[in-house]
Amino acid sequence: MSRSVLVTDGDERSALAVVRSLGRSGHQVYVCSTSGRSIAGASRYAAGEQKVADSLASPAAFTSDLHKVIVELGIELLLPMTEQAFNAIFADPERFTGVSMPTASAQAFLAISDKEAVMKAAAASGLRVPAQVVVAGLSDVETLDECELCFPVVVKPARSIARSDGKQFKVGVKHCADAAALRHALAAIPTNAYPLLVQQRVIGPGVGIFLLLWDAELVATFAHRRIREKPPAGGVSVYRESIRADPALVDQSRRLLDSFGWRGVAMIEYKIDERTGTPFIMEINGRFWGSLQLAIDAGVDFPSLLIARADGEVVYGPSQYKVGIRSKWEWGEVDYARARFWRSDEQLSLPPGSPGRVRAVLGLLIPWRPRDRFEVFRLGDPRPFFRETVQYFAGRR
Repeated sequence: MSRSVLVTDGDERSALAVVRSLGRSGHQVYVCSTSGRSIAGASRYAAGEQKVADSLASPAAFTSDLHKVIVELGIELLLPMTEQAFNAIFADPERFTGVSMPTASAQAFLAISDKEAVMKAAAASGLRVPAQVVVAGLSDVETLDECELCFPVVVKPARSIARSDGKQFKVGVKHCADAAALRHALAAIPTNAYPLLVQQRVIGPGVGIFLLLWDAELVATFAHRRIREKPPAGGVSVYRESIRADPALVDQSRRLLDSFGWRGVAMIEYKIDERTGTPFIMEINGRFWGSLQLAIDAGVDFPSLLIARADGEVVYGPSQYKVGIRSKWEWGEVDYARARFWRSDEQLSLPPGSPGRVRAVLGLLIPWRPRDRFEVFRLGDPRPFFRETVQYFAGRR
């Protein structure tokens, strides 16, 4: 069944992957973005693109613009791509009663976006959680006993998107090697970003478990490991590889999502302790993830499966997918190499044993290996890469 679909946040690589997937499946896919000239909107599979307000700076204007686009284009399905877009939409639900949004409830989405709540539920589900201290407010900062902490630590906001004065803003993660660095980090975080989690840093590779749940059924499963990230100490993956999904970790991840009454797609992020091989949960993202194209290239087409399930079709992802497929975000790789070349391991908060500068930069001299896939550039759909390239150099200026 062909549907008219609106994908938000067109400059997200997840949006581009969704547009390509659903467009190939025969759906009429529209894109919206703050510029009206996004990478997803440049795809041959996009039926059109609309300019809307920024969901961070103006959530109310964003939902108003989004509603107008939905009415004008006769949109049947709405697919938000970012946490801030979900937040804005869930804060103004009356505008969107006439359009289907195949995801969990607002209550469930807000719950899994709370890292403190996720850590509590994960521990109850039998998952390993990093040792942590919750800093609820400034008064807790003053009474924080640094001697109880095991450095290095990571300071995380309980919510990646905070709100203040009708706006939303992103709050990043900070790595702290000692008590002095921790005090400096806490002093720099705005008060409306609290509560914060001060977690013991887990050193090891990042692994993602990706699930699609619908009507209490496990529809699709995928897993990858991160090879390189931006920033290099931990962030967005720029080079990653499909791996076999550990059945035990999949089972625990599903039970965790079930505890929130989850429906839709989700990414459960883990760090594998390099000393013990123990997986520690980091967070849950209840939306399409940045490396979605890798899952599709490996044979698990999450967007098409999600839309089919939302339409009542009883479909499932493959029992096996391609393992060893690697996906490379082209300009993300350049940023990784630039950071490694110009900044020291200490400045980047890299753990001991990280690949050296020369190895990091030499990685760019081998732009392609067998089983590699470029994430944005595709011979059959090259315009998104050209548009991203223009945006990249404009940003560098």
